Amino acid sequence: MDHNGQITPERNATMNIVDLKDERNRVLCTLLRAHAEASGDAPFLRADDTTFSYGRANAIVNAYARGLRELGLGAGGRLMVYMHSCLEFVLLTLAANKLGALWVPINTDYRGEWLVETINASKGAILATDVALLEKLRPVERELHYGRLVLRGRKADAREDFAPRGVMTLEELGDRSEAEIETRHIGYGDAAAVLWTSGTTGKPKGVVQSHNVWVRAAENNNRLYGTRAGDVAYNCLPLYNSAAWVGNIYRTLTVGIPCALDEQFSVSRFWDRIRFYGATQTITLGAMHMFLWNEPRRADDADNPLRMASMVPMPQKMIAPFCERFGLEGIVQGFGQSEAMLLLSKLETPTRQLKPNALGELSGDMELKLLRDDGEEATTGEVGEFAVRPLAPHVIFSGYFEDPEATRSAFRGEWYCMGDLGIKDAEGNFFFVDRKKDCIRYKGRNISSLQVESVAASHPAVQAVAVYGVPSEMLESEHEIKLDAILKPGQQLLPEELARFINEHAPYFCVPRYIEFVGELPYTPTQKLEKYKLRAKGLSGATWDRLKSDFELQR
Repeated sequence: MDHNGQITPERNATMNIVDLKDERNRVLCTLLRAHAEASGDAPFLRADDTTFSYGRANAIVNAYARGLRELGLGAGGRLMVYMHSCLEFVLLTLAANKLGALWVPINTDYRGEWLVETINASKGAILATDVALLEKLRPVERELHYGRLVLRGRKADAREDFAPRGVMTLEELGDRSEAEIETRHIGYGDAAAVLWTSGTTGKPKGVVQSHNVWVRAAENNNRLYGTRAGDVAYNCLPLYNSAAWVGNIYRTLTVGIPCALDEQFSVSRFWDRIRFYGATQTITLGAMHMFLWNEPRRADDADNPLRMASMVPMPQKMIAPFCERFGLEGIVQGFGQSEAMLLLSKLETPTRQLKPNALGELSGDMELKLLRDDGEEATTGEVGEFAVRPLAPHVIFSGYFEDPEATRSAFRGEWYCMGDLGIKDAEGNFFFVDRKKDCIRYKGRNISSLQVESVAASHPAVQAVAVYGVPSEMLESEHEIKLDAILKPGQQLLPEELARFINEHAPYFCVPRYIEFVGELPYTPTQKLEKYKLRAKGLSGATWDRLKSDFELQR
């Protein structure tokens, strides 16, 4: 295989526009083939100095697909990919799709029980992994249910523990014919992948995604970015995250431009990597962009090719300063989830911004409303659960993997209920309030746990905090506010002092009834707080009860 080649302005100055109005083209592996036939020499994937053109990528995918088929992967089967971000990861997923099979990313931060449960629940025929990740697989290998192992690296490294399964390297897998594989039988509504939710509010669920769900989100993102000839996307997100695909890889695949990949995000090297690849588009999540902002200013901050970026969430007051400092035209943000990707979205620039905290404009192929607990639509300014109804086939997820009960419970008729709460103003703007299970109903009010957490976390002695509801003694439908906090090393704080601080900085009804200082909080391997575990734990002997103390609320 020829792994040489570099992205140059001359080779990257075109886009191959595929007719996406034709549903036959809204299939991921069909898009790859279309670009390979129309502009095969155009660059598709790059990592450091290794580049795969669209033509070369398609040839390798064909070879990989034949190898996977020989290992037993067929239509409807599942290829589990437990690998660090790399070019081969992308090619393997496309190879699985060429067979009508699904790919299932496994979080590389998982180990132990989390790893066992995710792999076994995926019921995959084949597991693809890196030599570097074998150390996480070895301790639980006897507990895992899968067939063959495909290895990126030397087979000798897996011989002792994994040989009974049968181990094949990627090089051996790809040593097959590169002739085109027939894919006309694959429809745009067929399942392409299973994404496991993080399980912050309960047991993780496998979200089944069709080809069209991916293509639709990528297409809408390109519209927001204003993608044009010469653009290059840069990805430093892990490939078990759906944002990496709709924000970068599939977005480039829909229009035939290149995508550069690094294994991980680096604050100190980010802008150097942007310059190295000539990247004009990227996406960051969580605090990644704030880390970039907090780096010492440099005279050449704006001397980079980056033009557009999706940065979620970006505080509105930071949009203009960030764009001006780093020379960006605008910042894209979106609201949705794995089940309903890119539901609301917005592009803001230094001179054009939406109403503060508004989530953006609704996608034209969905209908959205806010539902009260009684199923009626919430009125203006009233908190309700986001509910979405697709206006075309295969716009949202296809259901939860082998979990019909969870799928049924997520819908009210045609409406998928997202589990997120929001409000709508008189102008039609939507605003996020909280996760439904994290919003606390207290004395007729809906109190956002996030708002209480933000106040408590601003106390100088507090390192981390979690706010959630515990059942009220007075009314079954109501909850009392409980706050668990971790103090910074060497700090001391009384519950009364923290309650007083919250009382001074928030409405009185946000002051928790219960406060408990703890040594740790439960997190998923992706560092998302598992509040369902806190709710199950409830009160303890160390819990401070405001109503049983001398503390007096200041109203």
